[in-house]
Amino acid sequence: MTEQDHEHEEEGYTGPAALVVDEAEVPVRAVLRGYFQPIDGRYHWYGRLDADEAVTKLVEGGRRELVLRTPGGEATATLSDPDPWQRYRVTGTSRPPFEVDAVPAAD
Repeated sequence: MTEQDHEHEEEGYTGPAALVVDEAEVPVRAVLRGYFQPIDGRYHWYGRLDADEAVTKLVEGGRRELVLRTPGGEATATLSDPDPWQRYRVTGTSRPPFEVDAVPAAD
C-alpha cells in the first residue's frame, strides 16, 4: 500500500438516525462515512439515507439544511436531491454525527 492509499482514512456509521427540522423529527436509516481533510483542516462527512416518503416530503424543492442525529451525536447537514432509488445524499463539514477516533479542532 502506498501513502496515497491512506490519504483518506474513512470512518463511519450505519444504522438508525433522525432528521430534525424545526420541531419535527423524522426517523431514518443512514449510511455515513467521513475523513479529516488536512488541506482545509476540516472533517468532511457524507452518506445516504434510505428511501423514505417522509424524507421526500421534508425535502420538497431540493437542497435543505437540517440536523442529522445518531446515537453518537448530531450535526448540521445538507440534504440534496434523491438518486434514482429515492435515497437522499447527506453531507456536512464539521464534527460528524457519529463517533470518530479524533477530529482536530476547526478554526
